[in-house]
Amino acid sequence: MMVNFQSSSSEISMAWNQFITDGIPQNRAVAPEIMESWQRCYKAGVNPYGGKACRVLSLTELKNLLAKRKDIIDIAQPFMLKLYEFVRGSGFIVMLTDERGYIMENFGDEDIMEKAQELYFTKGADWTEESVGTNAIGTAVVLKKPMQISGAEHYCLKHQAWTCSASPIFNKRGEMIAILDMSGPLNGTHLHTLGMVVASVEAIMDQMELREKNRELMIANNRLVDIFKTMSEGVMIINEYGIIVRVNPVAEQIFGNPAHDLVGKGIKQILGRDAQGIEKSIGRQESFNDLEVMVDTADGRIHCLSSGVPIEDNGISTGAVIMVRPMEKVQKLVNRFSGAQAVFHFKDVIGKSQEMSRVTRIASLAAVGDASILLEGESGTGKEVLAQAIHNRSPRRKGPFVAVNCGAIPRELIGSEIFGYTEGAFTGAKRGGRPGKFELAAKGTLFLDEIGDMPLEQQVALLRVLQDKKISRIGDDKIIPVDFRIICATNKNLEEEVDKGSFRKDLYYRINVVKITIPPLRERPEDIPELFNHFMITMGGDKAKKVDPQVIEVLKDYYWPGNVRELQNVVERLMSMLDCEYIDVEHLPPSILNSQNKKIVTDTLTISCQSQVYSAREKRKLLQAENEYRELLAFLSKHGGNISEIAKEMGVSRNTIYRKMRQYHIDY
Repeated sequence: MMVNFQSSSSEISMAWNQFITDGIPQNRAVAPEIMESWQRCYKAGVNPYGGKACRVLSLTELKNLLAKRKDIIDIAQPFMLKLYEFVRGSGFIVMLTDERGYIMENFGDEDIMEKAQELYFTKGADWTEESVGTNAIGTAVVLKKPMQISGAEHYCLKHQAWTCSASPIFNKRGEMIAILDMSGPLNGTHLHTLGMVVASVEAIMDQMELREKNRELMIANNRLVDIFKTMSEGVMIINEYGIIVRVNPVAEQIFGNPAHDLVGKGIKQILGRDAQGIEKSIGRQESFNDLEVMVDTADGRIHCLSSGVPIEDNGISTGAVIMVRPMEKVQKLVNRFSGAQAVFHFKDVIGKSQEMSRVTRIASLAAVGDASILLEGESGTGKEVLAQAIHNRSPRRKGPFVAVNCGAIPRELIGSEIFGYTEGAFTGAKRGGRPGKFELAAKGTLFLDEIGDMPLEQQVALLRVLQDKKISRIGDDKIIPVDFRIICATNKNLEEEVDKGSFRKDLYYRINVVKITIPPLRERPEDIPELFNHFMITMGGDKAKKVDPQVIEVLKDYYWPGNVRELQNVVERLMSMLDCEYIDVEHLPPSILNSQNKKIVTDTLTISCQSQVYSAREKRKLLQAENEYRELLAFLSKHGGNISEIAKEMGVSRNTIYRKMRQYHIDY
């Protein structure tokens, strides 16, 4: 249906002529929005007899604009073409401008496009009110709402033969980003022209929203894919039938096969009987955590932990996401935070004596291999320090160093500690079970200290593990391959223990591939000065004290039943108890001084018996001194070191007691 604008058009035309003449709005036939637009144009100095666009973008500016607004242009084009199909052949043009009013795209009949060219009604032209007066595009820019401008409502006379309908396009934030316009000859105006434009704009905004949601979904999907690909665990996605549909790169590494070899296989083919527990959980639509499984890989079976979450669609299970972590990685993390790391190196093995040089040389040579090592030596000689040094020079240095004191674990628990156990294996077993030290030492070193104290029944199991490199946890028949190096230490003579029947001969030969005997400290007194200084520096730092040379000589003469550990304790006592800067002999512990005094007395008595040059008087003095020394020790013990009580009972002054104690080097 065509619209008859004859009556209203003449009134508007008269109002236009009057306004152009005096600039005063008088005729009520003109809509307020149109009159306000005329006033803006009049104030802006727009030529009402012009009509050509005053501003047109250069080719470079237009190119940049089209590139910047490519998204909205691409979305709007199909709707513009559909709108144009409705008015094809009627002389109408469909336009798309940016929010400023610059034309970005247009579609129209060839003849009308030529007429539009005369008004610069083309791409790149500025179609705002300031440029071409009142028009649907320019007024929509100002009012930000749909507008229809027809005939004499246009401010410029050359446009009054046209009708135009425009509607702004908004993004999801409510910001105007473009304007859609349809312009044509005045006599072709239809009642629903503006409605068609508004409907097209709504469709464009719906498409924008859909595209934005698709973009958000694509971004979310890309992020999930990135997470999927970079996860440190192996991840498999299975469908409702238990068939693998996708795996990540880590899963490919774990299974030793590329994705195309894994996709399409059933979870049972990968996990064997262990898949039953997973399938049950997924079937009940329940997640599961840290389920132990044995995985068949290109390199054999490996021990893993598996966790999974079902995928549901409206309450219906459509598959699951299953994560697989090699137990080796889990154990490495546990060892890292539980202190299962070797901190000592060969530079920390103090001693340049001939005996210790031989020990470190043999240990250095043995470290680079993978043979079992047996360290023999008294308690406190530094067997674990040497074991850690060996580990840190070995090819396994990046792996864990797990130490077990076989003598400190109760007889009935040593099996579960070393081999691990499953849930319910015995009363008090932890839920979920627990891996043993062999598993925790994977790719590293297992140090069994005090191996001579291991019960015979566990020696049999240990021998089997050393031979087969496989274990079974207590309460389980699952075979777990293990890869470790073993270093054993003992303060016993294992050959004698073998003869006694308390240590298995076959196990002794298995662990005694490289035997290293660490000498006691008393057999290498030349190392004592270096050890003493080392402990002084490590414990005192800047507060290291000056030492009387006689102190070192006394320490060299001591028997050292506790070896290096005892010497370390002595230095720690000296550093923490003294408040002066000089360490004298009298500051040494009573145990060392008493041993030294006994040695002096014994040596003196021996010399007096062997020599005939001493007089009877000298012998009596010596005997008196020995008796006095012993008497003083007895009183000190009796009175708990209370000098006043001792002086009172002996009938002498306190100063005399102190003098006698210094004379005999007694530090109580």
